[in-house]
Amino acid sequence: MRKTIQIIGSGFSSLAAACYLAQQGNKVTVYEKNSTIGGRARQFKANGFTFDMGPSWYWMPDVFERFFQDFNKKPSDYYELIKLNPAYRVYFGINDFISIYDNLEEIKYTFETIEKGSGEKLQNFIDQAKSNYDIAIKDLVYRPGISPLELITKETALKLNQFFKNVSADIRKTFKNERLIQILEFPVLFLGAKPSKTPSFYNFMNYADFGLGTWHPKTGMFDVIRGIEKLALELGVTIQTNSSIEKIIVENKTATGIVIDGKVIKSDVVLSGADYHHSETLLEKEHRMYSEKYWENRVFAPSSLLFFVGFDKKIENISHHALFFDVDFNQHAADIYDQPKWPEEPLFYANFPSKTDKTAAPDGMESGFFLIPLAPGIEDNEALREEYFERIITRFEELTQQKIKNNIIFKKSFCKNDFVNDYNAYKGNAYGMANTLLQTAFLRPKLKSKKVKNLYFTGQLTVPGPGVPPALISGKLAAELIQKSFRS
Repeated sequence: MRKTIQIIGSGFSSLAAACYLAQQGNKVTVYEKNSTIGGRARQFKANGFTFDMGPSWYWMPDVFERFFQDFNKKPSDYYELIKLNPAYRVYFGINDFISIYDNLEEIKYTFETIEKGSGEKLQNFIDQAKSNYDIAIKDLVYRPGISPLELITKETALKLNQFFKNVSADIRKTFKNERLIQILEFPVLFLGAKPSKTPSFYNFMNYADFGLGTWHPKTGMFDVIRGIEKLALELGVTIQTNSSIEKIIVENKTATGIVIDGKVIKSDVVLSGADYHHSETLLEKEHRMYSEKYWENRVFAPSSLLFFVGFDKKIENISHHALFFDVDFNQHAADIYDQPKWPEEPLFYANFPSKTDKTAAPDGMESGFFLIPLAPGIEDNEALREEYFERIITRFEELTQQKIKNNIIFKKSFCKNDFVNDYNAYKGNAYGMANTLLQTAFLRPKLKSKKVKNLYFTGQLTVPGPGVPPALISGKLAAELIQKSFRS
């Protein structure tokens, strides 16, 4: 029987869920509070420059392929991918960087030139990471986080000890060079926690990095949003922007609709892909599953200070993606997770999409995206933003040996307060809830409300966790639970 389903938010998880639910013949409407779709993956244009506002790394291409295959489609039906080579550079000093190339053999060679014997060690490490990837990404993450029994398989039983060790310890036991260690610790930062707090099993992120490579949709990550939007529209989904949800209506402990601009919109099912904490504030207290104390005690992934910058010239000595690890990696991590504060010496990430995509900037110019990870809930004001922009641009100039400050013709910042205002993000987090041992799988907030019938959640604060591929999977999992409820 055809159901009417209202979905809150238009990020990756919401759009994915909309596609699956519409495929089953349901009447699906997506409501987005902002003027454009995409959630954190929105895009904006200014002065001839194009900027993706959030995700910029296209990893785990097999997850995207699996998503489109569910609809007898391929990613190439909707967008074109370019494999980056180098995938990225990591800067440690003036004109001092390590390039990570697009294949494992070259990466092994790079490691070997830095630490004798590390090439073979890396092969063994990546072999184990691939084994974990095959278990996690091809199986475990597609389970809905209902029961701890979901994690118990023949394969995971053999790797049980990896859930009680951490990524950092494993890497440091195998490799001695601090630069190589930091490069190997970097990918798990996508999971939102310190490497020393991330279970060893999650080294599958290293296979995602070195084994599968880093890709770029031809004109930016928003290509993927546009692609999924097109698929959703083909399936009959309706999408409404400028539609901020004021309340989720509950009658007799059952979700029966939503309120927008004082207007009641009736529904058989409500699915929220908005921030989970915010979604529950749309309910009366007695209908919420998680208390304020619960959220306060969770470990959240970082917020971020972002800068979108347009330059009137081409930037030299830089790759598409670049990480600046010329300061103390561990101290910055401590400033996020241990004693939250603005970092004295911040690591930062820079992304120049116009190196690959000529439409991202006018001819002869460059578009740049700079990111500093910050503790969620931190103080945010214009003066701090400007102080930190000056810090990282000064370092950037020094490390890449060029002057660029006077070539800035456009600049826009985005930080904690904007994450709160634009996305209702709890404490202004940018990446959701960290995947620590006690916040994995069934220990994360549930996809299905236990208190309100026909109310569901999806996105980075529930299963499987932070990141674009997990968001796609989360949408699929939520849709499957909804479809199952129709059959029961």
